[in-house]
Amino acid sequence: MKIILTHEVKGLGSAGEVVTVKDGYGRNFLIPRGYAVAWTKGAQKQIDQIAESRRKRATEDLEAARATRDALEAAVLEIAKTAGANGRLFGAVTTADVAAAASELSGKAIDRRAVNLDSTIKSVGEYTGVVKLHEEISAVLKVKVVSA
Repeated sequence: MKIILTHEVKGLGSAGEVVTVKDGYGRNFLIPRGYAVAWTKGAQKQIDQIAESRRKRATEDLEAARATRDALEAAVLEIAKTAGANGRLFGAVTTADVAAAASELSGKAIDRRAVNLDSTIKSVGEYTGVVKLHEEISAVLKVKVVSA
């Protein structure tokens, strides 16, 4: 079954790509969840138009991503969470928390799915993570978790 991806799917491709998958995977998982649409000639024309407009914007996005990367790597993201006496958090710091703090710092919306943490953050301390800002540009984040 040929499908057009509407979102990035790990191990399969990025948004706008035409890929071939097994019928059940496409029909029962990807299409109902909105990750893909069925391929047609009309949809292929739309994809070609979208790809052309993306190429035009690519240089602007690349420059903006570099500026955002520089801003994020220069600073330390500080996240305050409720913790016990021994420094153990009540809950955990999620990728959504890190994305929100990075968005606040950079002024650019950052999706939680673009954030990759080295480990699960369940205690107070300093950690590192990576945020994918563009296909070619990633920023290494320094995250400091403090007790609130």
